[in-house]
Formats: sequence, C-alpha cells, structure tokens
Amino acid sequence: MKQIANCSTSTLAVICIFLVSCGTKKSNLTAKVIHENGRDFLLQDSILIPTRDGTEIAVLVVRNKEFTEPLPTILHHTIYRRDNDYARAMLAAGNGYVGVVSYTRGKAWSSGEIIPYEFESEDVNEVIDWITEQPWSNGEVGMHGGSYTGFTQWAATKKMHPALKTIIPSASSSPGIGEPAENGVYMTFLYPWFPHVSNNKSLDNESYNDHKRWNKLKQDYYQTGVAYRSLDSLDGTPNPLFNKQLNHPTFDTYWQSMIPFKSDFSNIDIPILSTTGYYDGGQLGVLYYLNEHYKYNRNAEHYLVIGPFGHLGSQYIPDKEINNYNIDPVAQINITKLSFEWFDYIFKNAPKPTLLKDKINFQVMGANKWKHVPSVNDMSNDTLTFYLSNVKSLANFVSRYETGNNGNKKHFSLTEDKPDNLDFILQKVDFTDRSMVGENNYYNENIVDNTLPLSNGFSFTTEPFETDLEFNGSYFGELTVAINKKDFDCSIVLYEQTPEGQYFKLTQQFIGRASLAKNREKRQLLIPNKIESFPFSNVRMTSKKLQKGSRLIFVLNVNKHPHEQINYGTGKDVSDETIKDAKEPLLVKWYNASHVNIPIHR
Repeated sequence: MKQIANCSTSTLAVICIFLVSCGTKKSNLTAKVIHENGRDFLLQDSILIPTRDGTEIAVLVVRNKEFTEPLPTILHHTIYRRDNDYARAMLAAGNGYVGVVSYTRGKAWSSGEIIPYEFESEDVNEVIDWITEQPWSNGEVGMHGGSYTGFTQWAATKKMHPALKTIIPSASSSPGIGEPAENGVYMTFLYPWFPHVSNNKSLDNESYNDHKRWNKLKQDYYQTGVAYRSLDSLDGTPNPLFNKQLNHPTFDTYWQSMIPFKSDFSNIDIPILSTTGYYDGGQLGVLYYLNEHYKYNRNAEHYLVIGPFGHLGSQYIPDKEINNYNIDPVAQINITKLSFEWFDYIFKNAPKPTLLKDKINFQVMGANKWKHVPSVNDMSNDTLTFYLSNVKSLANFVSRYETGNNGNKKHFSLTEDKPDNLDFILQKVDFTDRSMVGENNYYNENIVDNTLPLSNGFSFTTEPFETDLEFNGSYFGELTVAINKKDFDCSIVLYEQTPEGQYFKLTQQFIGRASLAKNREKRQLLIPNKIESFPFSNVRMTSKKLQKGSRLIFVLNVNKHPHEQINYGTGKDVSDETIKDAKEPLLVKWYNASHVNIPIHR
C-alpha cells in the first residue's frame, strides 16, 4: 500500500503468540508485539464485537507500546478485508493514536451473512460503543477512509454517537444518490463489485479482475437486448445483492435509511473534512453530503478539498498524470498527510492544516493555484447562460464515433442570445439497431484529446472567449424537449476547446433520467409529443482556467450503449424492459429554449 509508505510490512516481526478469545465488551485478547521502524506496536486481531441483533463485527486494534495513557482512536470501518489492514491501523498508532479497523458484518473472522450498506449505521455505532469501553480509549473517536469507507462515516452520523468527534470522508459512496445509479440510471460497471465483496470473507479479486468476463457480459446485454434484471442469467451466476438494489429505482426509504437524509443533517455538529476530485466517480456523493449538511445546519464546520483527482487520488496521493492530463504542481498534495494534520488539529490542538484557508478549497486547473472561499456559491462571481441553438456552428471540429452525418451537420451554436421563436433539432434513436457497439458520447477516459467523442448526438459550441476566465463550480440548466415516448436517459459532457484545437474534458459526464429529474424520490413520466422542460443539476464540480480564444462545447446525447441500462421509454420499470419494448425509434426534439448555466469567476 503505497499510501502507507511509513509502514513497510517487509520488516514486521511477530514476537509474541496471539491467544484467541471471543468478543466481550472489554477486549481480553493477548496482543502480538510488532517491531517496526525502531518502535514496538501491540496488535490485537480476531476481536469479535457482538451486536444487539445477534450478529458480530470483526475488529483489529494497533497501539504504540510507548503510550500507556488513554488516547483518541482513529477508526476505519470497511467492507474491504485485506491481509495488511493492520498497516492502516499502525499508521494511526504511529501518529499518536489508537488505530482500529472494523469490518462490515459477515466479513473477516465474523460469522453470518455479508450485507453491504444496510446495517452500517447501527454497526459503526456499536464499534464506537465498544471502543469507548476499552482502557486504552480516552472516549474520543475520529474516522477516515474513502469510497465505501467514506460512506460508513456518513452512515455513522445518521445516529450521532457522542464519542465521534470528527470524520474525514474521501470520495464518499452515496447509496441511492451516486451509485449504483446516477440520477436514476444504473451503471453496469458496479455489477462485479457485489461478488467482489460478498463471495468470501476477504475479497474475490480473481472474479473482480476477470475483465474479459465483465466486458463480455456488457456486450451480451447490449446485443441480446434482454432485461437489465437478467444480467446474472447472462453471466450464469446469481447476483442477488445487485438485483435487490434494482428493486429500488427511486430514492426511497430503502436508500434514505442508509445515509443522513434531510433533518438528519441538522444533528451533525462535528468538524468534517471531505476530499474528492473533478474526475472522481464519488464526487456526487461528496457534494450531496456537503450541500445537505449546510442546507440543514448553517453553522456546520464542514471543509472541502477538491482538485484534478480521480477516485483513488482523492483518497491518498494523486497521480501526477491522470488520464493523460499532467496536473499542476500545486495539486500534487498528500491527502493521507493532510488527514493526520486534521486529526492533530481536532485532537491535539495543533494548527489547522495550512491548505484549509477557508471552507471550500479548490485547485484551479491550468493556473497552478489553490483558491479558498467560504461556500460553494462563492467559487464564482458571475454566471454565463447559453442556449442550445439550432444554428450550425462555424467552428472546426475533429470528431470521432460520428454516425450518419459528416462535416458540421451535427455541430451547432451555443449562444447567449435567448431565442425569439421556439425551434428544435431532431434526434432519432433506433434502439433495435445494435450495429454500433461503441455508440456513446462520453465513455472516453482521456481528459485531453485531439478528437471530440460525439457518436449519434450533437455538440453546441460557444464563440471564442475574448479574455481569460475561470470556470468554477458545477454547471446546471434545463432541457426542453418533446419525445414520442414516456421517458429517456441522456448524457452531457462539457469540454473546453483550447486555442490549439485540443478538447479538454472539464469533469466527468452527467447522466440522468428525464422522469426523475424533478424529484429523485418519485418518477414523473413524460407525456408523449408534449413539449416539457426538466432540470439537470446533480452535476460534478470543476475548476479550470479557460484561456482567451477557448470555446466551451456542450455535447448532448441519448444513452444507448452497453455501459448502463437502456431506457426504452415505455414507462415500465426500466430494469424490466427488453428490446421488444423498443418498437418505433425514439424521436427527440431538442428545443432551443434548452440552456446551460456556467459559473465563472472574472
């Protein structure tokens, strides 16, 4: 684990025999003594904490032998069981804390069924209860970790334990908000995750890393047109956990019970440091927690650090190059180090980390600088509104995956002039035609590219900017359409076309379901052939210096590809639809009243 560079496992020497005992409230386990970097650490593993409902939670503890007085505890609660997890706990112990790693029920050496997500709120609080009753605990607990482990921290805050003093959730998972669906659209790349974490007490890496198998599954789904709910039949192996979540296509009480929801946030009164990246799949979750926290608790002490990082870079040390983009030198921070600076600030009265000059701390790509503002709204001081015109763009493009048209026939203007008359561009999508396996407009990892992924959709392009600008924040807007069906899924990707002609993807794509755009808790089907408007707002944040002479390009498409479920527009549960429901092609009239709002700083 390169993120735990100070804990080289190659030099570990176990010099004591571990005696196994089972979980009582106080741990009577004899510790292993581990010698590392000239210091002795005490490791207790195989601890089992009984829960109130009769299950059990596996726990390991690492303490620095030098410290005999009670200390604050740093807790990492995860579903990812690995053999070297003690190194993570040792990192906390090496920084003057007690390090504890606990696991989702059923994982590691605990018995019972492995159930992701559903019981973490109760189980994490059981672990915190147990910690506070140990002689090495001073009654104060902090939590850290990313992705699923970021989620477990937020799950803990749904029932605020008085001993929990701070959390550092990174790239946080947000069940029902950011996964397994984004804005209502289920994403197939998550399908292998469930067997990965539930096939055994550790991790089924062999299954998870069988990319040939999972790529074949996606292609088989696309080519056969079976119901999305039949993915496990295509795969030949049951996937009950994935299918269970398909039964909740809206943000219903099933999801709401897992994470803080509405007034739950008003009770979260501890300092929080969140980290994420412009290219982090978990950013939607991070923004949900941040925005809802401030909405329901105006006095929240919630800090955000965000930069040009991916999912792992948001949790540990960002790569100097991400998807062929060389990040600015000032963006090359160590988030693990930042986390312990924060813990020292909370627990040891140390100075606040120097990066945290205000609540929102973001790196401006291309400017090699960080900026610090008190709120997300303060990232920008102006908003540019552009309309999706049906006037052809005169800009030059190098597009790939274009089908059916050549030249600039699919490229239109993005104009600041509000249209005088309502008009539209017609898009036709034949869901029965599976000849274009690569037919999608955003599934391209490159941030910087010489060609524009377009597929069967359209691009809308501004005039060149006359001065440098900063794009700071999340774009948002409204689409005005008329379709001949009851629903459809669409995607948006925003690019900067540089003066040199390169295409710079400003953040990860937006994907969304029209029927859930106004209310994620209740599906509202469209009326066929009626002109209707719906918002797009749950969009990832970014910050980039836009050069003089650059243009913004808004790429818009209807989802039809193997990477997500396909919405055929009948109004039935999309997971139950098949290619037989496609019937006549989808016709989308994209009206020029559609617009996008770009937050900028002049």
